[in-house]
Amino acid sequence: MRNSTRSGVDPFIVMDVMEAARKAEEAGRHIIHMEVGQPGTGAPKGANEALAKAMEQGPLGYTVALGLPALRQRIARLYGDWYDVDLNPDRVVITPGSSGGFLLTFTALFDSRDRVGIGAPGYPSYRQILKALGLVPVDLPTAPENRLQPVAEDIQGMDLKGLMVASPANPTGTMLDHASMGALIEAAQGQGASFISDEIYHGLEYEAKAVTALELTDECYVINSFSKYFSMTGWRVGWMVVPEDQVRVVERIAQNMFICAPHASQVAALAAMDCEDELQANLDVYRRNRALMLDGLPKAGFANIAPPDGAFYVYADVSDLTNDSRAFAAEVLEKAGVAVTPGLDFDPQRGHTTLRFSYARATADIEDGLERLRLFMAARGAIREQA
Repeated sequence: MRNSTRSGVDPFIVMDVMEAARKAEEAGRHIIHMEVGQPGTGAPKGANEALAKAMEQGPLGYTVALGLPALRQRIARLYGDWYDVDLNPDRVVITPGSSGGFLLTFTALFDSRDRVGIGAPGYPSYRQILKALGLVPVDLPTAPENRLQPVAEDIQGMDLKGLMVASPANPTGTMLDHASMGALIEAAQGQGASFISDEIYHGLEYEAKAVTALELTDECYVINSFSKYFSMTGWRVGWMVVPEDQVRVVERIAQNMFICAPHASQVAALAAMDCEDELQANLDVYRRNRALMLDGLPKAGFANIAPPDGAFYVYADVSDLTNDSRAFAAEVLEKAGVAVTPGLDFDPQRGHTTLRFSYARATADIEDGLERLRLFMAARGAIREQA
């Protein structure tokens, strides 16, 4: 059977690493997971309790395509609480995870062969979803002096129809401040490109609050999710904020693509938003883990890192150790029992010399993983010296 040219997307390498780690665990090994951006905690207790109560009261069926009105209203209130932004809840669209938000955004804004700029390194699925929709992802190689974030100069003369940014970013955890975000918005709008802000890691910041694009403009698409800060990866529920004149456009597409986000997940998500004490306790764990990583990775031999402002990742330049990050990650898994992600997932051109380390799991796992990495690197160095 023939396949479409659009189906020729690259694999999501971190998922392949997860599968290799699963097989190792199935064979009886204890693996420390630093590969996947998944919180070690589950959904807040209040979310589980709210869903159990809702299920006792009756069946859960379709919701309207835009999502439960109460959830949309509560999300709008979050923007007031977090950013002092007065947001009309009618602009909020509930989606099947941020992935559903990407599909709706790219379908609503772009035509086949339109060029959309994305920072490199960046979340790999941006590139693959754009390809699958017949669009052209345009990698914008970011520079260490810009903390691996795109800057306005990067998009000059690029003939873009859209620009997507992420702050805090995956895989680096670095953030854009007001001035940098504003400059990118101005540069994009100056060439008629739609501006899209991936804010899935908002709430996971350590020294300064992340900036939402909605503080600077209403003419943008914002995508977020309950997966990261709210620890609800498997529930597959997220949201978008779109300009008022775009709501009906997105609604029509959502009706046909998804009907709605899962009703059960929406019920749980609404309750999760009021579990602030538990969510902040999770953040305290990530904060401790971040400190351990910034201390332990250089001691293990991974010294060239971009200190993260948010999210739960450290991105390391390992060009002094390898020019094949995929093979090196496989060696780390085999010999140290630590799963890490090759940079090729995030930067096809330069990722052969980078690795991403996630610190989203329990602190004891992070401590164990760092010690395993230290021992592995020490043994690797000794072997090299003997050779």
